[in-house]
Amino acid sequence: MNSILKVTARILLLSCFCISFSLRAQSDEAILKAVYTTSLTNGMSYQWLEYLSNTIGGRLSGSTNAELAVQYTKRELEKLGLDKVWLQPVMVPKWVRGEKEMAYFETKGELNKVNICALGGSIATAEKGLKAQVIEVNSYNDLEKLGEAKVKGKIVFINRALQPELINTFEAYGGCSSERYRGAYEAAKYGAVGTIVRSLSSRQDDYPHTGSMSYGDLPVEQRIPSAAISTNDAVKLSEALKKDKNLEFFLEMSCQQFDDVQSYNVIGEITGSEFPDEYIIVGGHLDSWDLGDGAHDDGAGVVQSMDVLRLLKESGVTPKRSIRVVLFMNEENGLRGGKKYAEVAKEKGEKHIFALESDAGGFTPRGFGFQGSDLMLSKIDTWRSLFKPYLIHYFEKGYSGADISPLKSDGILLAGLRPDSQRYFDHHHAANDTFEHVNKRELELGAATMTALVYLIDKYGVETKLEAKKIKD
Repeated sequence: MNSILKVTARILLLSCFCISFSLRAQSDEAILKAVYTTSLTNGMSYQWLEYLSNTIGGRLSGSTNAELAVQYTKRELEKLGLDKVWLQPVMVPKWVRGEKEMAYFETKGELNKVNICALGGSIATAEKGLKAQVIEVNSYNDLEKLGEAKVKGKIVFINRALQPELINTFEAYGGCSSERYRGAYEAAKYGAVGTIVRSLSSRQDDYPHTGSMSYGDLPVEQRIPSAAISTNDAVKLSEALKKDKNLEFFLEMSCQQFDDVQSYNVIGEITGSEFPDEYIIVGGHLDSWDLGDGAHDDGAGVVQSMDVLRLLKESGVTPKRSIRVVLFMNEENGLRGGKKYAEVAKEKGEKHIFALESDAGGFTPRGFGFQGSDLMLSKIDTWRSLFKPYLIHYFEKGYSGADISPLKSDGILLAGLRPDSQRYFDHHHAANDTFEHVNKRELELGAATMTALVYLIDKYGVETKLEAKKIKD
């Protein structure tokens, strides 16, 4: 009888060992399938985004809505049962748009109303507005050719469209963004009294697209108001100038810059089971512009990043390394949150091995852009086949993201989620960046794709020059 009991006990022990081993040895394919299945059948990203967009709304740094978003996301992260959730203080700029802007141009006694919006950081016009003749240029580099004699006292209209032949719309955007950012600074040097910049959109419509601008080291008394004009009205104004080069443009804005105020990065962590002092972060920026509700830019990235930690837990993954979600504040007009996180990490001597950012909209994911050594990228490239069933094919060296860029060093791999970009700049920084333009399934696919990469990085680590040298030795 005793021998039978002993045999039975051994069989049970062996069975338990086999089950345990089977769980530990579960294939990467099975884990990724579980992650995608959970995200598509039981995701939280869309639900969180609905609240951020429709209950809170636009979240410009320093605003009441930004503070509400901080408190909401902190509460939601606490509900996930993470090991740590905390707020990281950061001082941010506070710029207020004021009353809705107004603009029109006159031709032959007729008023033609146009759609404009102040660029973030712009000064206001005089209380009764600004009225002056307009001079059209393709870029601020054209100003040098015109000289002060032709520019002084006029409103400079920078009419540079995104290049439609470029497949990567971020490349097209990058080719024009300096006109928005530095246009007023450059025009003011030649005596211009204001600037109007064609909206950085790939679509013809009536929505003006805001964005950050800078006066650089320009003295306060030399600063001029700067606004974006919708693509439809940019065409209309350009056509009108061909017929009447002396037409006058009226612009009225009441925006105002206040002193910096305190805000926060929101951070949640699952502490690593084997290497708790090695950190992987995933994040997006919590702030947005104020015209829409910031659903694509960057509410989508925020909720996808939050769901990465939840999906890991739901899929039964116990991370080896500490994984953090970081919801950065003030990406849009200062990058203060990203800089603060990197500063604190450096002060504490934290070892970050990987950072992943989602800040390109909630559209269908296509893959990732990576910044790191060739050795790191060659290791990542071996995982392509795991992503193939989910139609993820883009694994390329390139830009990762603004908020994680201050972490850049030789020992860290940076990555940015790359969704299909063709519709992104239809909504970017405009009043139509709203919740109804985000597709639930596309958003959830993005969250799963990010989770899959984080899982693989956590399991296998990233190769560094130091590790390669050890292997060689």
